[in-house]
Amino acid sequence: MTEQEQEQEQGLRTTPPANPPATSDAPDAPGAPDMWDSVEDLWTWLDANRRHGGETGLVLRMLKLTEEVGEVAQAVIGATGQNPRKGVTHSWEDVQGELCDVVITALVALRTLTPDAREAFERHLARVTERSLGTTAP
Repeated sequence: MTEQEQEQEQGLRTTPPANPPATSDAPDAPGAPDMWDSVEDLWTWLDANRRHGGETGLVLRMLKLTEEVGEVAQAVIGATGQNPRKGVTHSWEDVQGELCDVVITALVALRTLTPDAREAFERHLARVTERSLGTTAP
């Protein structure tokens, strides 16, 4: 019996489920808000409600990203049952949500550094794609 079959028999899953292939070229689901509009709205809301300004506020905004990455680690540990004292406490869907929080937090942090966050991100994505795949992003 394979390790995966044993996990399934015991009701455990230590590997993430396979993702189905994308079926649409559309970047957003119908009716979904524009990602960059949402990033701008979140940044505006956070900026209006910040407790610290200047360099301290900037550093705290960047540190929020580390907090979110830690929550991904916690969810992965929980999804795999790696902590024997706690067992399985999270699902892979929880991990997906935490990863989304990392992306959102990173985009808002980028917007904190520049009002041209979209352009900065797209330029960097094109460079990484070219360097990694030898092609430019679509």
